[in-house]
Amino acid sequence: MWFLEFYKKLCRIGLHQENGHNDNQIENMELEKKYSTVRKNCAYNFPAMVVFVGAKNFHIDLYATFFCLCHDPDVPVRYTIALGFCEVCKLLGSNVYLIHKELVALLQDDSLEVVDALLDHLTETLELMTSGGDNSGLDNKLMIVPDLVPALTSAEQRVANSLKWRSHEKLLQKFSCLPHIISSDQIYYRFLHRMFTIILTNNVLPVQKAASRTLCIFLRYNRKQEQRHEIIQKLVEQLGQGKSYWNRQRFLDTCEYIMEFFSKSFFCKYFYLSVLELTGDPVANVRMKVCNMLPKLKSTLKLPADKHLLQQLELCVRKLLCQEKDKDVLAVVKRTVLELDRMEISMDAYQKRFFEKDLLDQEKEREEHLLLEMEQIEKEKQQSEARSSNEKSYERKRRDSKTGSALPKSLPTVISGSSSGTQTVSRESKKSKLIRSQSFSSQAIHPKHGSLEKGTNKSNSVIGVGKNVLLPFVEDSLKIRTGSASASMSFSSATTMSSRGPGNTGDQKTNNSKEVQSRKLSLKNRKQKS
Repeated sequence: MWFLEFYKKLCRIGLHQENGHNDNQIENMELEKKYSTVRKNCAYNFPAMVVFVGAKNFHIDLYATFFCLCHDPDVPVRYTIALGFCEVCKLLGSNVYLIHKELVALLQDDSLEVVDALLDHLTETLELMTSGGDNSGLDNKLMIVPDLVPALTSAEQRVANSLKWRSHEKLLQKFSCLPHIISSDQIYYRFLHRMFTIILTNNVLPVQKAASRTLCIFLRYNRKQEQRHEIIQKLVEQLGQGKSYWNRQRFLDTCEYIMEFFSKSFFCKYFYLSVLELTGDPVANVRMKVCNMLPKLKSTLKLPADKHLLQQLELCVRKLLCQEKDKDVLAVVKRTVLELDRMEISMDAYQKRFFEKDLLDQEKEREEHLLLEMEQIEKEKQQSEARSSNEKSYERKRRDSKTGSALPKSLPTVISGSSSGTQTVSRESKKSKLIRSQSFSSQAIHPKHGSLEKGTNKSNSVIGVGKNVLLPFVEDSLKIRTGSASASMSFSSATTMSSRGPGNTGDQKTNNSKEVQSRKLSLKNRKQKS
């Protein structure tokens, strides 16, 4: 379309960029101002061109033009496109992720005027960026958050170092939307400690109040109880008990914000007594500020649960009436006492009477309990995930150990098999030798009884040498043959002992005793024959 192409040419009129520099500068300053005004008007009408083209065709038709306008060398052009940035985000809808780099670039712009132009609608812009579209909210958040957090912190640092304290105040107020955009851990580590530093070191009262208000919101939506207790402890110790009266006054301002954002029970649990302690502050301005807060303190009490806190309040008021020397503080105390007398305290027994008044407080308290429950659920979820991961790793290690032990075990089984094979072979060879020696000895003693000796056991063949069957032989041959038989018996007993091993020591002893007895019998027979 010629109209769209003509608009693109107008957005680049007066620019001839090569390698990021303006090579062909227009010598006529009036003409250059006109070109800058044309580009500024194009930036002003850019949302209308998005409507004309449509969100689906934005990336093809207008993204390059939008990029040029966001990086225009003239500050008024960038300022104008920053003013309409939120409107462009609304028109793009689910395609808003296409321009998140341009948002980061404008937040990091060298001109603080451009950053200030973004601040008016920064909350809405960030919410659209991180939740644009029904199905792409998580993807958008994962894409933009890693670049967004450093851009916001650098923008705050640059604004803080400048003299534009109103821009700084505005930016700190806009930071209150961060709990809906990034996680509480990111807020705790990247933004919360910075708020403490601003409260303690900045000299501009509106900036300090904006930082304390944002800090209370961060505390309100923090999901970890340990971090909440740490923040509360820092508030009490560094502000409420600080050496500077200025810090103690900022503590009282912070307590007012806590009463606004938190439930009555939360304030009474963590901050009530710390505020009452400041009624004895050495600085009159601090005591005066506390006296003005006394009606608010009384409104946070619920009887009969907070009866001891009410007694502490009445005791502090009596001390102020009796011991206060500053006339201005004393006048505030007298006026406050009249107001305290007219006040009614909510009681648990008559809660229905104050239902409409305490409905908001009940909602806050319910949300606080919900945060605690969510934290407990997250802890249980993390513990279950850690347990399952440990079980999986244990199972994996056990499988690896099984597979690893199976490989080395297969090798020794083969080796043991071969050794057992060799042992069985040696045993069989020894048995065959034993049988041969036994058969040889039986044949040498008497050939007729060889068949009988083959059918008998080894022990019987050994014992049968000294029986009466051997009597009809000649003495000389008997001596030779009995010697060979005894040698064969000793050889066979040695082989049987070696083949049986250490586990058969009892059998070896019985066999040896039997051999000794057989030898004695054979000697007796010889003597009788002779």
